Amino acid sequence: MSDHIVIVGSGFAAYQLVKSIRKLDTATAITVVTADNGDDYAKPDLSHVFSRQQTASDLIKQSATEFAQTNAITLLNNTWVEAIDSTDKQLDYVNESSKGTLQYSKLVLATGAQAFVPPFTGNAADEVVTLNSLTEYAANQDKIAAAKSVLVLGAGLIGTEIAMDLSIAGKQVTLTDKATHIMPSLLPELLSASVYQTMAEHGVVLKLGKTVDSINRHHQQLIAQTSDGQNTEYDVIIAAMGLKSNITLAKQAGLTIQQGIVIDRHLQTSHPDIYALGDCAEMDGQVRAFLQPTMLSAMALAKTLTGNPTPVNLPNSLIKAKTPWFPLSLSGQTTRKDTKWEIIKTESGYIAKAFDPQTNNLLGFVASHDQQSSAFPLLRQLQ
Repeated sequence: MSDHIVIVGSGFAAYQLVKSIRKLDTATAITVVTADNGDDYAKPDLSHVFSRQQTASDLIKQSATEFAQTNAITLLNNTWVEAIDSTDKQLDYVNESSKGTLQYSKLVLATGAQAFVPPFTGNAADEVVTLNSLTEYAANQDKIAAAKSVLVLGAGLIGTEIAMDLSIAGKQVTLTDKATHIMPSLLPELLSASVYQTMAEHGVVLKLGKTVDSINRHHQQLIAQTSDGQNTEYDVIIAAMGLKSNITLAKQAGLTIQQGIVIDRHLQTSHPDIYALGDCAEMDGQVRAFLQPTMLSAMALAKTLTGNPTPVNLPNSLIKAKTPWFPLSLSGQTTRKDTKWEIIKTESGYIAKAFDPQTNNLLGFVASHDQQSSAFPLLRQLQ
């Protein structure tokens, strides 16, 4: 069989890999199979769609057809992979018009992740909106545009970004989380408290340390009951409570899975001709759901798939929070309990540095507002 790379998925990871391969090799056959429409868009822009009054179509950089033509690939969109046969190196697929089988020499799973939504009780539990893809936004954009009041579940990075953007767009926003402070997996409590205060000053209602137990519809309103017994009405409820890797297909194929699809430094799964990339992949016990590690991984994997085996080396990634009222750049270990913090507040923002109390080495940092210019010099100092 001549070389044929098959990629399952059409998100940022998949399309970054296609572009990286084509820079090295214009001839090898590539087929992308995706359950979505396959349009190329910038997923981070989903955090800004409300304040910019953008529709889903506004985010599309290239249509599926244009992307396929530009990169000389075969695109099977709106198509589901039913099974992978790793012995015969083939996969079975189905779409509205047909069923088929694809042979591959190398297979890449870029199946991404889906938004986590707890099993709420109530007659409207299935009306919770998620915004983890262009398809999901397209399905809900009219409903959100018409809403006056919105409840955002989850005060992590994405939930905080969405809450700010909705508020800027003129919505009455409530943000809730079982955690007691904003962005608990990224920020030390002092900075989290400053973000909290800023959001409250802009009119966001913050209900932290609480969970939503049930969601019921009463006529045109959704009623969310929180763990303190309060019932509050909203027009729309959005879940931004984290992601879980899409591993069903990998499990069916018999690949090793934990939180995600387990890969080595060459992004190879437990099967030698199957690789995984992006939000579905787990390396060294971590799923790195950020753009920089995905880009570096795609470039390394492109070399491997085109005959130059290249391990990926992932440096500390710089995370830039799209939180306009309180812009942040951070990296490293910023929530370890035993760190020694040095926090400087100026008129132009915060610089917070986390040090190892034993060695005094820099472990992580957070820079805000105009102090974000310090981020790259600090990034170079990280161990």
